[in-house]
Amino acid sequence: MMPKNPWLRASLDAWSLALEASTVIALRTAKLAAGTAAGEAEARRMVREKIEAGLALQALALTRGLGRTPNSAAAKTLAHYRRKVRANKRRLAKE
Repeated sequence: MMPKNPWLRASLDAWSLALEASTVIALRTAKLAAGTAAGEAEARRMVREKIEAGLALQALALTRGLGRTPNSAAAKTLAHYRRKVRANKRRLAKE
């Protein structure tokens, strides 16, 4: 059952995103700690992805792509980052 309060839904989505992000952090930390060329490439990719994700979110905000309400903006922001985190989790888990 989905919560009727949209802020409760956003809170649960943020909590879930944090759990997924912690998995990505652990996978990346292991790769970086190996000290290999793959780890260095991952560090560069990580920084590039963070900048790109932030700029893409700013573009959405400036073009009203996040909606007109605070709750819509929160939900769409979480969805934006969740897509990135899930893609990284899948990619890093395969390697």
